[in-house]
Amino acid sequence: MGALLKCENVSLGYEGDVVTKNINFTVSSGDYLCIVGENGSGKSTLIKALLGLKPQLSGNIEFCGGMAKNEIGYLPQQTLVQRDFPASVREIVLSGCMNRCGLRPFYNKDEKKLAHDMMRRLDIEPLTKRCYRELSGGQQQRVLLARALCAARKMILLDEPVTGLDPKAANEMYELIDSLNKKDGITVIMVSHDMNAAVRYASHILHVGRKQLFFGTKDDYLTSKTGQAFLTVMGGDENE
Repeated sequence: MGALLKCENVSLGYEGDVVTKNINFTVSSGDYLCIVGENGSGKSTLIKALLGLKPQLSGNIEFCGGMAKNEIGYLPQQTLVQRDFPASVREIVLSGCMNRCGLRPFYNKDEKKLAHDMMRRLDIEPLTKRCYRELSGGQQQRVLLARALCAARKMILLDEPVTGLDPKAANEMYELIDSLNKKDGITVIMVSHDMNAAVRYASHILHVGRKQLFFGTKDDYLTSKTGQAFLTVMGGDENE
């Protein structure tokens, strides 16, 4: 599998104050990378750096294999304002095609078909004309995931995708993301506080923090001192 993204000696922080440094990892096509670490360890800052929204303090972030920043589908953490957005499901999913339009002020037939296909893939086709703010939290996350898939060519980046969802909806979201990775071949990068999910679904783990850094396979993480210590604190189950 070819590399899509490489980070070499990346340091992150705010206004010169270093949060974490010397981050090194590679994401290859088909990987499922889970980014974990304590609160304030730089996970959100790393996401912004990967998306080109915030510059790293030092080091190099390189996209490979024909990958570009605008080809990453992004599912941000939901806010209360976003949950109350007054648009139809179809309008929101279609907006993921915006980067494909270039200077065109309208969506073409292929883009409309892509949006329809993504809604069908995520089982939200019956909700097409519904207002987004009338949906349940789990339905809203599926809509935003469909939007992200319209933007993505090869990779999706998910920031705490189950925040605020009940256990059933959260489990359905994790299973859906896993299916997109394994059946559709979408490369996944997910930030999560949920260690059970990280251990169950990820192929690779990136642990970031001021003192502890780790990148490797899930199995290697489970046997590492960093992984065992963090799993004990966070309550992850090594046997999942």
